[in-house]
Amino acid sequence: MESCTVHARRRQGPAVRVVSVNAGRVQPLRIGARTTPSAIAKRAVDGQVAVGVHGLAGDEQADPTVHGGRSRALYAYAAEHYAFWQTVRAQARVAAWGEPLPFGAIGENLTITGLLESLLWVGDRLHLPGCVLAVTEPRRPCAKFGAAMGFAQAVGLMKQSGYCGAYLAVVEPGQVGAGDPVRLEPGPREVSIAELFAARR
Repeated sequence: MESCTVHARRRQGPAVRVVSVNAGRVQPLRIGARTTPSAIAKRAVDGQVAVGVHGLAGDEQADPTVHGGRSRALYAYAAEHYAFWQTVRAQARVAAWGEPLPFGAIGENLTITGLLESLLWVGDRLHLPGCVLAVTEPRRPCAKFGAAMGFAQAVGLMKQSGYCGAYLAVVEPGQVGAGDPVRLEPGPREVSIAELFAARR
């Protein structure tokens, strides 16, 4: 007979934790025939990284009207969606089959496992060992995302799949690192990230 502990773990689902912390600098990004500044290309950062009310230390935003600011200080994305993007990039012939897509390639600051869009609601709080974050809104993909993925249709695929990720505000500044556990504290639960993304789509 299985213990109560095992049943409790099954109800809770997979452990929620940060698997990668990613930052990027503004650099030229080619979109069709034009070049525009962008910091969508993020790379994993080792160790604990400082988090302030305006974002992650060492991270930049090319257009603060769209990314950044207090309500969009950080962008979190589910690690579980990476298999989807690896597959569609191979289908689009911009990457080889089985070619790994490094965390941060979607443009996210925090790659998190165990926390999909359907589990996130506006106003929820994410408690990490070194900081507290609040879920604010879904990401809206633009042409820069298509360029980062290597094919323009990626924008439509994010809209269709609902694999949008979520922006976060920093409630309690501090630090964050890969491997940090995440405890979800439910907010008012009036609208989920998945619902809000679908409505805006």
